[in-house]
Amino acid sequence: MSSFCSGPVAILGRPNVGKSTLLNRILKAKIAITSEVPQTTRRRLLGIYTDDTCQILFFDTPGMHKPRDLLNQYMVSQIREGLESMDLAVVLVEAHEPIGKGDAFLFEFVRNLRIPWIIALNKIDLVEPEIVLARREEIARHSPEVSIYDLSAATGDGCEALVQAIRERLPEGPQYYPDDQLSDQNERFIASEIIREQVFRLTREEVPHSVAVTIEEWNDRDPEAGKTVIKSNIYVETESQKGILIGKNGSMLKEIGSLARGEIENLIGRPVYLELWVKVRKKWRKNRAALKEFGYEI
Repeated sequence: MSSFCSGPVAILGRPNVGKSTLLNRILKAKIAITSEVPQTTRRRLLGIYTDDTCQILFFDTPGMHKPRDLLNQYMVSQIREGLESMDLAVVLVEAHEPIGKGDAFLFEFVRNLRIPWIIALNKIDLVEPEIVLARREEIARHSPEVSIYDLSAATGDGCEALVQAIRERLPEGPQYYPDDQLSDQNERFIASEIIREQVFRLTREEVPHSVAVTIEEWNDRDPEAGKTVIKSNIYVETESQKGILIGKNGSMLKEIGSLARGEIENLIGRPVYLELWVKVRKKWRKNRAALKEFGYEI
């Protein structure tokens, strides 16, 4: 009988390359929010994959980018923190984009960590096979020593093969978490992220990066409502952003709330009453005290 293996694995890549989508696909559950807006992921998130042979501790990280403010500095710090202790790094690149300077920088960054790493060529569903082959050749010129795995996080194609490749590279080790635990984050945190995700998906380009979400109240035992009552604040930096989030006659906020409520109900498995308020906190992304209040402590 083969031994049980386990260990931490970092998922790295440039913004919007599909890291969170890959994690959700592997876990067969949604613990990380996704959107088409770059830099959706702000914190390093632990996702726990367990089967009869292994337990893989996946760390989903923010996209590698140049920091412009204190929030971005926090995000970059989340990428770097503890990487040297990882048993493996999985670097995602996009099949439909040529290998550029950003990818080359990331390859060198990971190489300098002196930990084992592999490359996952994501979004193969968007291109023809000859393009996938061209990307593999480009990667081989940059990093001939690294193994490449083709996949689509969106469709699941190639994801099982990637998990097997990761499993083969992990050392023998214990099971750190129960079989049914998928993350170290609680329901309140994931719910706040779900609300932020809907803001990203529904609002204009200038709004999402200025948004922070807090859960002000979580009541599982409301006999009158017969459901979990959640009250949340959505913070933005300007009055104009607040107006966009609320929308005409509250239409945008109602849509955000409706979509978020459905996702949260799927998460916790019971009916939810969700109350949202929009508030302005000017320049909070450059304010260290505000960052700490919203959970982004540098």
